[in-house]
Amino acid sequence: MGKETFSFQAEVSKLLDIVAHSLYSHKEIFLRELISNASDACDKLRYEALTKPHLTSDDSEFKITLDADKKAKTLCVTDNGIGMNRDDLMETLGTIARSGTQAFMDALSAAKKTEKKVKGDKNSDARVDLIGQFGVGFYSAFMVADKIEVTTRRAGESRAWLWVSDGRGEFSIEETSRESHGTDVTVHIKKEDKEYLDRVRIQTIVKTYSDHVGLPVILKGDGKKQEDETLNTAAAVWTRQKRDITAENYKDFYQHVSHMYDEPWLIVHNRVEGVQAYTNLLFIPSSRPFDLFQPERKSQLKLYVKRVFITDNCDELLPSYFRFVRGIVDSEDLPLNISRELLQHNPQLAKIKKALTKRLFSELKKKAEKTPEEYATFWKNFGAVMKEGLYEDFENRKALLDISRFRSTKSDGLISLNDYIAGMRDGQEAIYYITGEDAAQTTLSPQLEGFKAKAVEVLLLTDPVDEFWVSSVGSFEEKVFKSATRGGADLKDVKSENDKLDQLEGDRKKKVASVEPLIAAFKIALGEKVKDIRTSERLTDSAVCLVADDGDMDIHLERLLKQHKQLNEETPRVLELNADHSLITKLAARVTSGDGKDPIIDDAAHLLLDQARIIEGENLSDPSAFSRRLSSVMEKGFSN
Repeated sequence: MGKETFSFQAEVSKLLDIVAHSLYSHKEIFLRELISNASDACDKLRYEALTKPHLTSDDSEFKITLDADKKAKTLCVTDNGIGMNRDDLMETLGTIARSGTQAFMDALSAAKKTEKKVKGDKNSDARVDLIGQFGVGFYSAFMVADKIEVTTRRAGESRAWLWVSDGRGEFSIEETSRESHGTDVTVHIKKEDKEYLDRVRIQTIVKTYSDHVGLPVILKGDGKKQEDETLNTAAAVWTRQKRDITAENYKDFYQHVSHMYDEPWLIVHNRVEGVQAYTNLLFIPSSRPFDLFQPERKSQLKLYVKRVFITDNCDELLPSYFRFVRGIVDSEDLPLNISRELLQHNPQLAKIKKALTKRLFSELKKKAEKTPEEYATFWKNFGAVMKEGLYEDFENRKALLDISRFRSTKSDGLISLNDYIAGMRDGQEAIYYITGEDAAQTTLSPQLEGFKAKAVEVLLLTDPVDEFWVSSVGSFEEKVFKSATRGGADLKDVKSENDKLDQLEGDRKKKVASVEPLIAAFKIALGEKVKDIRTSERLTDSAVCLVADDGDMDIHLERLLKQHKQLNEETPRVLELNADHSLITKLAARVTSGDGKDPIIDDAAHLLLDQARIIEGENLSDPSAFSRRLSSVMEKGFSN
């Protein structure tokens, strides 16, 4: 097969340019990333060879070799791992961070804008973090490269392939030759980055970033004065005693196993012995990975058996809502030749999963109680994912509810459900919540006016998953969850903070009776456009609002389903009127004093319904009719 040339997608081409020219600091991480990729390739072949030993019959000693050629200005990273074929090259090197490319570009652009406002290079770490978050590690080599060549041959196949790109928008693939399986990544170093060809510089980088890699990383000598040199200790970190592992060792291993460059927010390292024996080294990142909300919701844990790599993305080790956790689990009991297909049916893995989940809940609870500010950062990053478990994982629902945190109408920070219950008002029997897309905007909803007047706290739920788990959970500590946007809020049973409000409520009952004729007129005017019209207990300042009747779908959930084309029909809502509002009292008086059908009342009914819809962020069903009625009412008002 001859040479084929391909163009990167426009978005990917732009991203390559950004990677090559905008990530100026910490350039040395490119070597760390290439070594990590080589290590992964060897791990994958080691697993494949358990059932197909012929794959490594000619080369079973896994290693990574670095060869710096100052004369040719190249640095070559070689491994004898699983290698790639043409399809693999197209899939892995032809696209970049397939689900996160645009997000990467947006985040990097924001980082650069911030950097312009700050003298020095204080945001360099933030820029480098983006490499790990968005899975573009291999392409970080373009920061120091004029050109990159990848020569590779997949284990078990006879054909080898050459991938070449200068990072300017195109790459080529052609057939070539390679004696055995594995991959050579040859980086043609730019003139200004020749330091990365220096032997001492390479030694320092490997010792700093890749000392923990479980394979020997060998720097080739010149065959004369310099011998080949193994640069790393090649010892699996998780097998060592905790007292012998430094914080820097943990950080290096975390960055290796996660391909991220932030600091681990939490480290959980322990060995379990007894009925089953295993070691786990788990990390919770301090920033969101780019693939956090991918539909596949894949786990990011690697499974080893007796230090032999079995598989990454092992979904049987943790529930899907812990998919942001990175790290490894090394079992002493599983058979080495276990297949990936049988993992989901293995009872030992189920026991490990249960134990790991319990341990993570325990550690998170400690964090939440001892360092609430740090925990708030964690919840901001991963709370939306954790709440998926409230809907899916009945067994661990109580533990999840205990560590869940929420924003509310009365708290500047995050509160727990236990804190909410402790602050409930006299006569309050429910945990009130309101759903929306933005917390600040949601707090302005007229449906919250009565709650604020009586100092009743309302949880602000702004994650899409909130619509589903809250109805599934139903209650907490025998207190039911109740939407503030539904009818029957029962605020009349809640005692006010001052007696004047209670006195005003007594006066309000008299006004309710005077509004009944207006309600009857509105029902005739609006017909089936509303499910019902009634006076409101929740409004104090606004004239009207829309609420869902008891048993009907929540307003925000209905809007969410419509956006995703999961719902076509619109459920009629209940229109609530504020009997204390001057507009409502004037309209009621007009109905009482009139002697027949009044066109102003008809227009007012439709305008108030449209006003309630606008407040809810909904589109008007008939904008032209709204405009006509508004003009008519204004004209009549000015003429009077």
